[in-house]
Amino acid sequence: MKKYLIIGLGNIGAEYANTRHNIGFKILDALASASNISFEPNRYADTAKLKIKGRPVLLIKPSTYMNLSGKAVNYYMQSENIAPENILIITDDLALPFGSLRMRTKGSDGGHNGLKHIIEILNSSKFTRIRFGVGSEFSKGKQVDYVLGNWSSEEEAQLKERIDTSLEMIKSFIGAGASQTMTLYNGK
Repeated sequence: MKKYLIIGLGNIGAEYANTRHNIGFKILDALASASNISFEPNRYADTAKLKIKGRPVLLIKPSTYMNLSGKAVNYYMQSENIAPENILIITDDLALPFGSLRMRTKGSDGGHNGLKHIIEILNSSKFTRIRFGVGSEFSKGKQVDYVLGNWSSEEEAQLKERIDTSLEMIKSFIGAGASQTMTLYNGK
């Protein structure tokens, strides 16, 4: 039976909870809540287990801070014996307009420190990721303030619908695979 590892990227701590950089955590929290499960503190991450389409799925929210996310990803891939093609990473992306969702099966870190560390530690960029567009409405040199800033009220109003679509993409990835999910959702 294939096991899946779904990683939501973010930073631990209340001050980061509602920031753009924490969309990965927010999406996994929504999935856990919809599945009536909760996260428990564990080694390198908060974890929760569930079944999607009858398949075992481990959700992790790394507690290593964004720049060391690879430690948690690698640890759970090894300890749970999960193949690279069965991992899915959910991350914010400045290169995409707010609310855009793109699934990719490989690619660069796009300047994202969490992805950069994961690629470094796994020694590969061949893993599936959902990139959640957070837009790029910031002035030169203000990128960090922007991703660590809270959602605007307009964005906040649209978040639930975009998070719901993200959950559909996760379920599709597990049930139908990356290729079919990309066909269904990319560009919508």
